[in-house]
Parts: sequence; C-alpha cells; structure tokens
Amino acid sequence: MLLCIDIGNTNTVLAVFDRDTLVHSWRIKTDVRATADELGLLLRGLLAPPAVAITAVSASSTVPAALRALRGMLTRYYSDLPAVIVEPGIRTGVPMAVDNPKEAGADRVVNTLAAYTLFGGPAVVVDFGTSTNFDVVGPRGEYLGGALTAGIEISVDALAVRAAQLRRVELVKPARAIGKNTVECLQSGVVFGFAGQVDGIVRRLAAELGEPLAAVVATGGLASVVIDECETITHFEPMLTLIGLRLVFERNPVTS
Repeated sequence: MLLCIDIGNTNTVLAVFDRDTLVHSWRIKTDVRATADELGLLLRGLLAPPAVAITAVSASSTVPAALRALRGMLTRYYSDLPAVIVEPGIRTGVPMAVDNPKEAGADRVVNTLAAYTLFGGPAVVVDFGTSTNFDVVGPRGEYLGGALTAGIEISVDALAVRAAQLRRVELVKPARAIGKNTVECLQSGVVFGFAGQVDGIVRRLAAELGEPLAAVVATGGLASVVIDECETITHFEPMLTLIGLRLVFERNPVTS
C-alpha cells in the first residue's frame, strides 16, 4: 500500500491507497519543531500493523523545516521503502506555464495533476488552507498560475487580534446574512464574504481563459465552511492533493 503525506502550513494530511482506492486517511496538526524521530513515532502509531502494511511513500511539503524532518524520518524509519518527494526534478507530467516553475508549491502542482486527471481541463482548483489558493489548469493539463488570498482562519484570527471588541467565532453558516449580534455578523462576513470572493475570482479567471471550464474543484480542510454558498464550485474533492501524490508516485518508479 502507498502512504501519501501532504505537509501544509497548518495541517498534515495522510492517506493510504491500495492502488487507486483510498483505504485510510488522517489529518493532524503540522508542528514545524517536530523532529524526525517524533514524526516517525507518530506515523508508526497511526500505521501500526497489521491494519496498514505500507510498501511505498509519496510526499510533499510547503514547509521547509518540516520537509527536513520528513527526509530524516524516511531515512531512519522507512529506508527499506521506495519513496518519492515532490520537488524540482520529479516527473509530474504537468507542464509549467509560469515565469518561475520553482516558485510553484508542490501542492499546487499535484493539485493540477489530480484535477486534470479526474475532471479534465481547463479547470480551476480552489484549495482552502492557510491561504486560499486558486490554481488554473490549462486544457492540456498545464499549470497556468493563479491567485493567492489570505485563508479563512488567518482572516478571522486577524480580526480577533486587531479589533478590541471582536473575537474568534465558530466557522458555520449563520441563520441570515443580516447579523443580529456580533457572532452572527462575523459569521456572515466570513461565510458569505469568502464565498463571494471565490466566485468573483473564479469568474475573472474563467473570463481570462476565454473558454468554458470543465470543472471548478474545491479542496482543503476549510472548504466545507463556504462551498455550499459558492455558485461557481462544481466539485468537492477533499483528498485532491493526496490523489495527486499517488499519481506522481506512479510516474516515478523507484526502488528502495
């Protein structure tokens, strides 16, 4: 079975695939101070046999410190397994139609691959994470670039820190758009505001492409907060990045 690891700024998501079938998945917080040994012990706890028998690993990280720990963990605890880490030089099958391909995060590249494989192109991936990423997939599966905005939790945290009478609230849809108290007002602004932002940016991206989109795919840990209010989202695939990591592994046959 293939273990896929996506280390993001806030959360680390793991999934185990038996060929193309997702068997297990977990979401844990990312700790940039975690050592290779701590990461190894955590994974060994999650993957305790006989429930999960891992035969290979595919991973990516947008966090340099966590990436170093990941490499150390794989070397120390899983050196006998074939492993692929998405970075420059790894075959993804995604043509990079941007100014500097090395600037593109590994998650954006594998999201492009997964979206094109599942839904075709052109398409837009909206990844709701620490930042909200809009990734544009060309008609032949190429990565065309996109847009970045502050994520939902970052925006809520900033309001709570900078505004004396505001605080963090539960991220759920309010009963109405016209809030009758501070909590409802914040929830309305977050949920309907971010939904409007998503629709506005997606429509601009589609207009610039000049052709109909095959799909607008939402993914990421915070997608469920707003996607029901988004008019442009056509598909929700919470495991899109993990599926992309599986596809990258298939393109890079390695041995231990």
